[in-house]
Amino acid sequence: MTRRKFKTARRGGPPRNKADSRRSVRRNSAVKGGIFGLLPEETGKGRRRGKEEVYPAELSMHPRGFGFAMLSEPEAAARFSRDIFLPPDAMGGAVHGDRILVQVVKSQGDRTEGRVVEVLERGITRLVGTYVAGVATGLVTPEDDRLPFRVVVRREQSNGARNGEAVVVEVTRFKEQGNHEGRIVEVLGNPAEARVQIEIAIRSFDLPHRFDAELMAQVAALDDRIGPEPGRLDLREIAHVTIDSETARDFDDAVAIEPLPKEGFRLYVSIADVSHYVQPGTPLDREAYARGTSVYFPGRVVPMLPERLSNELCSLVPHEDRYTMSAIIDFDQQGRRRKVSFGKSLICSRHRLTYTKVKAILEDRDPELCRQYADVLPDLERLGALAARLNRARMARGSIGFEIPEADIELDEEGHIRRIRRSERNMAHKLIEECMLAANEAVAEFLERQEAETLYRIHEDPDPLKVAEFAEFARCMGLKVPSGDPGPKWFGQVLKMAAGTPREYIVSSLLLRSMQQARYAPENAGHFGLAASHYTHFTSPIRRYPDLMVHRALAGLGGGKKGTKRKKGAEAAVATVDVAAAGTWLSRRERVAIDAERNATERLVALYMADRVGEEFEAVVSGIGSFGMFVELIEIMISGAVALTEMKDDYYEVDEKSHRLVGRRHNKVYQMGNPVRVRLASVDQRRRRLNFVIANEP
Repeated sequence: MTRRKFKTARRGGPPRNKADSRRSVRRNSAVKGGIFGLLPEETGKGRRRGKEEVYPAELSMHPRGFGFAMLSEPEAAARFSRDIFLPPDAMGGAVHGDRILVQVVKSQGDRTEGRVVEVLERGITRLVGTYVAGVATGLVTPEDDRLPFRVVVRREQSNGARNGEAVVVEVTRFKEQGNHEGRIVEVLGNPAEARVQIEIAIRSFDLPHRFDAELMAQVAALDDRIGPEPGRLDLREIAHVTIDSETARDFDDAVAIEPLPKEGFRLYVSIADVSHYVQPGTPLDREAYARGTSVYFPGRVVPMLPERLSNELCSLVPHEDRYTMSAIIDFDQQGRRRKVSFGKSLICSRHRLTYTKVKAILEDRDPELCRQYADVLPDLERLGALAARLNRARMARGSIGFEIPEADIELDEEGHIRRIRRSERNMAHKLIEECMLAANEAVAEFLERQEAETLYRIHEDPDPLKVAEFAEFARCMGLKVPSGDPGPKWFGQVLKMAAGTPREYIVSSLLLRSMQQARYAPENAGHFGLAASHYTHFTSPIRRYPDLMVHRALAGLGGGKKGTKRKKGAEAAVATVDVAAAGTWLSRRERVAIDAERNATERLVALYMADRVGEEFEAVVSGIGSFGMFVELIEIMISGAVALTEMKDDYYEVDEKSHRLVGRRHNKVYQMGNPVRVRLASVDQRRRRLNFVIANEP
């Protein structure tokens, strides 16, 4: 947790948090103007302070006490192949997240060692921790184990916190040695409650979770009248439906389909017209951009937009007129795209369907549900047929069909964890996925053809070295990895080899890690994973700001009809922010959201599993290291570790080349991808670690 990140975010700068370690370094690259209060001599290599050459940087610490200085200036960073290493005795009172001046004291090969000569600015002044009450004072131990200190809090500054509660503490006085001093600004509650663990994750990643009064006043003043208007297609007679999960709270996409006279399909993908309500440059727009995305937790969402928009005006609830942006795409019988158009529209959804219901209708032919939804049954059948053809065509061109299940955490009405189970995907998920992918590709192709200023969702080719490492892993697991160029089809072949085996999850996960992260960029570079030449995000402007930018670009271009001209003011509507900078910022916000969601999941998993110590589980070996091995529980997709020190039936040695453990006496082997039965030995809630032993061991 860091200093007032909400305000930083509203200014458009990236927040500082543990999921995004280079955050403020890049934001503050304008140090050349003497922002740090120095009068530096510009050398192009570093800065002079007296006779010392020093570099502004940000400190990233390791829990074991050492750290790395991440240089702020690109020219200085280019001198070193790696971040500057800082041993524990060279910190100079600096802690994780601080902006510092660092001096190089030793350089050998690609390893450079330095020391902190000055702390320029404290990066962390607010943090989440656990309060231990004393008589006159208490101590707050930070959640982040990269902060090697505790904060002393006087009783009168404890804000009523009780012993053992999770709190947010503000550091009011930093000391060169020993514990700092502070005051508790927020009491989160009992960390044994799932609700509190989610609140800890929200505060730890500094997610803006409240909207200020000015913004809420703007939202309250929005015109809620909805009806036909000039330039907006009236599609209320088209039988749209929404298809989401049972627990979905916002419904921003609806689909419809019609048969074409000369065989084929006309697909309507109609998305909530958020751009109608969120005007460029307004407080609402600035806040949405700063957040970048909604963040989803079990039973809780930190939304990008206030609920009046996300759950009301922009939610495509049934039997209510709603403003939308529609992609209308004609396909032939084989699922080949023949014609597209786009436009602002007005729809009225017929039904709020769920994945479970659609599967029961189309696959199980549930008679009661078929009767209940008889008015849209033929359309659902057409959607299923089109989705199957789109999927076949996508797979044929080389799109990679990842199917990686996750832990699905279900909370009860009181916020307690009811159960954790393996997430499920059925044909209804795939039906909607194919419709959304088709719309995203069509929109991206149109925007590039029109030379629009917008963001594409790009996925670049993987690093050949990482692919080679994966291929080595796969061969060690007994897979006959195909030769040839590792393009999308190559990846697909490998996935097919592992399909239906205990290794499937591990192979999919390792393959995914070998690929680059998808990101937002103003230049179209295609999407490797989808084997798509054009791709963008068009389908979720309620929860993703890039989609809102795409909608504005489409509105500015006036749709996909031939001969349409760019509307006046379109550039002004889109270019409220620098598009290249927006791509970097919004990609970063996406990573923060993903890491926060993962962190919350780990917290809830540890909380849930604490009551299951001693139970046995079927698992698969998911990793080998010098400490022992990682395992993944098959039924509930939870990971943990088995330490070598707990494997007492033999003395095991690590075979790094083959990614396995081998018993010296009995030659028993634990190989990545092998099934294994384990018993939960202990849970470390603070570090969110599950410790297992082999089930047949004493």
